[in-house]
Amino acid sequence: MIWKVAFDAGRPEGGTCSHVGDELPEVAPTSSSGCEDCLREGTRWVHLRSCLTCGHVGCCDSSVRKHAAAHAEHARHALARLLEKGETWAWCYEDDVFLTPDRG
Repeated sequence: MIWKVAFDAGRPEGGTCSHVGDELPEVAPTSSSGCEDCLREGTRWVHLRSCLTCGHVGCCDSSVRKHAAAHAEHARHALARLLEKGETWAWCYEDDVFLTPDRG
């Protein structure tokens, strides 16, 4: 899938992302049960993100532990997509921008 920077009403326009533009291979989420780190720790999550580089499943920034952001920083994997039915968007942790699929 190819991703592009999308309009985000909560942020200034004109953001760029150095990680988009080329086709990224589909990477399957590594967990279907929830945030891998929360499950190991016995903590709770709000929403889930899946790393577009390795598939690691972590919790969002609205969750107390923010495991997806921690994974992005530690592993240096900038892109993660939302794991919610009916929604298709991603986030670049390095460039701090909202991404949507480029449908042409």
